[in-house]
Amino acid sequence: MLSTSLKSLLHHARYFPLWSALTVFRWRTFDARSRGLGTTLGLIVRWFRPARNRFDREAKRVFPQMEPSLRRKLGQDMGRQMGRTRFEIYYDAEFQKQHHKFKAAGPGLEALKAANAAGKGAIIISGHFGQWEAIRAAIKMHGMESGAVYRPNKNRRYERRIFNGIQAGGKPILATGHVGTRALVLHLREGGIISILMDEKYSEGVWIPFLGYDALTSLSAAQLALKYDLPMILAYGIRREDGNTFDVIFEAPIEHTDAVKMTRAFNQSLSSQIMANPQQWYWLLRRWDVV
Repeated sequence: MLSTSLKSLLHHARYFPLWSALTVFRWRTFDARSRGLGTTLGLIVRWFRPARNRFDREAKRVFPQMEPSLRRKLGQDMGRQMGRTRFEIYYDAEFQKQHHKFKAAGPGLEALKAANAAGKGAIIISGHFGQWEAIRAAIKMHGMESGAVYRPNKNRRYERRIFNGIQAGGKPILATGHVGTRALVLHLREGGIISILMDEKYSEGVWIPFLGYDALTSLSAAQLALKYDLPMILAYGIRREDGNTFDVIFEAPIEHTDAVKMTRAFNQSLSSQIMANPQQWYWLLRRWDVV
């Protein structure tokens, strides 16, 4: 067991590179700071062996025939995208106000508005793809607010920063676990909207294909949608080529059938989005591992 002081020191050491990068870019414009952190993380994924090896393991699984040079480029492009995404989450209060960046459309948006007008809750589902906080920004632009479910970071310094960022995007922010689940149910029953990223690795659920390989997948979002008769709407914040603007797509609510079929529809949809834009998915999730 690590002592509290040693653990704190390790947390600080791991947070220091990010703090340094944010400090170096702090006087630049929002978009320039975003590009700077994106470039930094892209280089880390390409040249820092642990990150590169972790990416390679997952990318080889899905793209076994990909040339090594193309895989290295994909890893660097992913790092660049995720660096920008992380920066935008850290500064979510500023990010959310840039309405010109978000073009929202799709039948799910109208379904969400209708549910909200009727005082009914809704579940927004997505993955670590593109800029998922753009989804909640678009929801705010249309006069609504979505809370979020998140998994706390074990590093207290990261945790403080990322929690504050996520909270700026909408409330309530609910941690995974029994306490968070109870609060989530109450929020939904009171007519609230919640956003959930469903491509985490899980210790329980069912095995459902994801990018061609079975992955343990939680059924909880679909189960809640069925139990409380709520729309479950798939949404994506797809980053455009300019890196600064987003197409926020709200798909039609997933048809209420059973929890496995509904969750399978999510995995299929996200898999299609990733195959179309593989650099926009966070490949370091270890999606096929079991917690």
